[in-house]
Amino acid sequence: MKTIKIFLLIACIPLLAFTSFHKYYISVTQVDYIQKQLSVQITTRIFIDDFEKVLRERYNQDIVLAGKEETKDANKYIEKYLEDKIKVKINNQEMTLNFIGKEYDTDIVLGYLEIPNVKQINSIEITNEVLFDLFDEQQNMIKTKINSKEKSFLLNIDNKKAVLNFN
Repeated sequence: MKTIKIFLLIACIPLLAFTSFHKYYISVTQVDYIQKQLSVQITTRIFIDDFEKVLRERYNQDIVLAGKEETKDANKYIEKYLEDKIKVKINNQEMTLNFIGKEYDTDIVLGYLEIPNVKQINSIEITNEVLFDLFDEQQNMIKTKINSKEKSFLLNIDNKKAVLNFN
């Protein structure tokens, strides 16, 4: 019986070493062109604790996201940060992102942005620097569905931009 316990303990050590002591820094941003609505719709997913930390460092130490204690001006800070860190050029023209709102899903903030009145996309350039100012290991996954084509990119601190051409 003692041998079995020792064996189980030794077998579990590698599993614990790779799960509880290493944190992954990743966000996922979905970019969809809805041609019928002439709209580019962007949904970004960021872990609440990481997002809260960067907002506190940049704007206000007292910021709290989610729950009953949420800061009254949380939307203002989220909007300001996302519009500063996510940039989109369509057909080589810098676009203005409209912050639609946010919601929470367990431990994730979902931020919603939109670019209205987009008649055609020949090229799109997406820069996503979310949390790069906080974590060197941060990675930002960009998933696109534009002109019936789906493509994914993994951005990091050394590669902050994705470009798609549809010519």
